[in-house]
Amino acid sequence: MKRHAPATARNSAPLADVLARELPQTGLVLEIASGSGEHAVFMARRFPALEWQPSDVDTDALASIDAWSQEAGAGNIRQAIAIDATVPEWPVQHADAVVCVNMIHISPYAATEGLFAGAGKLLSKGQSLILYGPFIETGVGTAPSNLAFDADLKARNAAWGLREVEALDELAQLNGLVRTARHEMPANNLTLVYRKQ
Repeated sequence: MKRHAPATARNSAPLADVLARELPQTGLVLEIASGSGEHAVFMARRFPALEWQPSDVDTDALASIDAWSQEAGAGNIRQAIAIDATVPEWPVQHADAVVCVNMIHISPYAATEGLFAGAGKLLSKGQSLILYGPFIETGVGTAPSNLAFDADLKARNAAWGLREVEALDELAQLNGLVRTARHEMPANNLTLVYRKQ
């Protein structure tokens, strides 16, 4: 039932260091595409004053998230909920921040559009949508490993692939968000922060 994502062990601590600077002190954090649930457990322990709401579109992932959560015994992780980012209506009325790790390159672009639209509806002024993963930037050299990863993703599914930061910036503006931070991360990844205007 419990899944394990090897990359989670490598990126959890560096990501948490960035989140410590970008998340609110208290409130509800909605995680979109929580995957195995390991990030949710790590972040809930790291930020005990925040409530963590994990979610995923995959039923097996939801079971894994809850299994990790129950084992951890952290009182600030809610039961995982089903959210399909491509669907306009989400079963959440409010969030103080939205976090999405390693989703947008392994999902159709419609999921990215839905992510920004959903965050735009949920967040209040100054609150953040935080994205982590590999991206492509105009004028910034893309690591050969990321180019190879992009090619592999597109070979597996033509709707997948690394997204261009400039396109995300435009999508953000359409939904009342603006990028306020770009953090370089290990393994040629980035954390991008978009705040509601």
